[in-house]
Amino acid sequence: MQARGERLEDRERNMPTPITKKGYEALKAEVDRLRREERPKVIEAIAEARSHGDLSENAEYEAAKERQGFIESRINELERRLADARIIETANLSSETVVFGATVVLMDVQSNQKRQYTLVGQDEADLKNGKISVQSPVGKALIGRRVGDQVEVTTPAKIVEYEIQEIRFEEL
Repeated sequence: MQARGERLEDRERNMPTPITKKGYEALKAEVDRLRREERPKVIEAIAEARSHGDLSENAEYEAAKERQGFIESRINELERRLADARIIETANLSSETVVFGATVVLMDVQSNQKRQYTLVGQDEADLKNGKISVQSPVGKALIGRRVGDQVEVTTPAKIVEYEIQEIRFEEL
């Protein structure tokens, strides 16, 4: 139930973000790499640039400070995502309906081409590898559907109709 005066966007922003264990570990590894490798490198680069004297016209110093800002911002962003993340184990799931973590085989009704997508969290989406976000138009259209259902997805170019042919769960 929505609290009085609370907007839907605010409520969604406060909800945990689903993520696979593998996706969570990847984000954690990136934070660790930034802290252990990138942060010390940029601190060293700043110290080196400072040793060259006048900072007002020192392009190396400015570039290193800009890089430091980017690294710190990225660390903060990733830490926020990790704090909001809710790991969903997908290996032992079974469902007759499409849910987070499902791998779905679809048939494009118009072209008779098969497509396969795995529904993952926003941070894990990788279309080249068949991983789409549950928040994407296709992901939203598939959630809760069953094998045999036809699903219409509105894309920027056209409306695509798919038939769900298979739902399965794999370790992610």
